[in-house]
Parts: sequence; structure tokens; C-alpha cells
Amino acid sequence: MRIKEILRQNRRDFEAIFICEGCGHEEKSSGYDDANFHNNVIPSFRCSECGKTSAECDANYRPLTTKYPEGFQV
Repeated sequence: MRIKEILRQNRRDFEAIFICEGCGHEEKSSGYDDANFHNNVIPSFRCSECGKTSAECDANYRPLTTKYPEGFQV
């Protein structure tokens, strides 16, 4: 799964539409805008439609950058 579009963001909490690189299924979920979430959590999301992660879809997942720099208190 990867982020297709961020719908809203309040400080570091956000709600976004995630899309599966394998089957194209989209789902809305919430997240936290820090490096750990973008680099480790999102790539391990399983698609509710096909059940695959980014690695299983042979996708080259590229994490987004955070809105605020790491360590910056919002």
C-alpha cells in the first residue's frame, strides 16, 4: 500500500487514501506523519482486497517526506 492522497492533517495525525500497488484497491485510513510511519509501517500494510504488502507486489515503495522535519515539535 502507498499513500494516494492525504485528505486532512492536524499536526502529525492525518487521514489519507491508500492504494494497493498490486490490485489498485483503495481504502481510507489514518496515520502519523513521522519517518518511522512512512518508512516502516506503510510498506507493511496489507491490502484488504488481495492481502499483499508492497514487497509482495514487487513494488518499489518510495516513502513520502514528512510535512514537518523530524524532531520539530508541532
